[in-house]
Amino acid sequence: MTRISLRSWLFLAAPVTTLLLLAALLMLPSDTSLRPLVQRLAPVATLHDAPLPGGGTAQLTKCAVDDGPRPRPRGEGERGDDPTLVLTAWDVRDPGPKGPGRPTFTIHLAIHVDDEPLLLEAPLTKGSVTVDLFGPHGEGRRASARGLTATVVHGGFEGRPVAAPPSGRFRVAPGKDLLLDVALPAGAICPGRSMLDVVKCSPETTNDAADCPVVTVTLSDPAIRAYRTARAGIHAEDGVPSEAREPFSDRLVAVSLEPDVRGT
Repeated sequence: MTRISLRSWLFLAAPVTTLLLLAALLMLPSDTSLRPLVQRLAPVATLHDAPLPGGGTAQLTKCAVDDGPRPRPRGEGERGDDPTLVLTAWDVRDPGPKGPGRPTFTIHLAIHVDDEPLLLEAPLTKGSVTVDLFGPHGEGRRASARGLTATVVHGGFEGRPVAAPPSGRFRVAPGKDLLLDVALPAGAICPGRSMLDVVKCSPETTNDAADCPVVTVTLSDPAIRAYRTARAGIHAEDGVPSEAREPFSDRLVAVSLEPDVRGT
């Protein structure tokens, strides 16, 4: 009887193994690069909301959720023009590998009133600011945080913080906007993205605003509800007194880009 050595068995098995591997590759989807294959096989981690070092909560459970940039109104007056919260700009700064500090994401806003002053407790809306950043084309959230605090700043590009008045309240006067800065913490950015690419458009070279992210900021304060209630009592053109109306919202909402649906 002729015996085949182990080495000979290996030589005989090699072509068969190669054919089996080729057949398996042909059965895979067309995208067979290593990274997509690893991503398909890797378990999906469950995201959890997490506290942020400077206060507030990273809403990581909302990552990739696309429920529209404007939240459902809390009550009457949220889409009104008095008072209003306006998103004026945002910027991301990277000090670079040799610069001091870490990259920062700052959102610049203004509160405006028409006829009557609005008084807001200092520190302004402590722990009651929410920031959501949505990717374009139904991508959903790229970042989300609640429980943040806005900082009142002086005018100019490098807005310096304004000290709290002796009265303990900031006064928003008609015709003189109150300027605010809100910092989006790095921990609120969804996994897989950095602070430097979270605001990138898709495609990056686009000239269409619809290809770029949308930022939503909500700010709550009991003084906002009181202001709206008082204004409705003064201007109740429909004859319905303010105390008989639906409860007024205590929230201001700013959205960087959306259709004008006021009154709907």
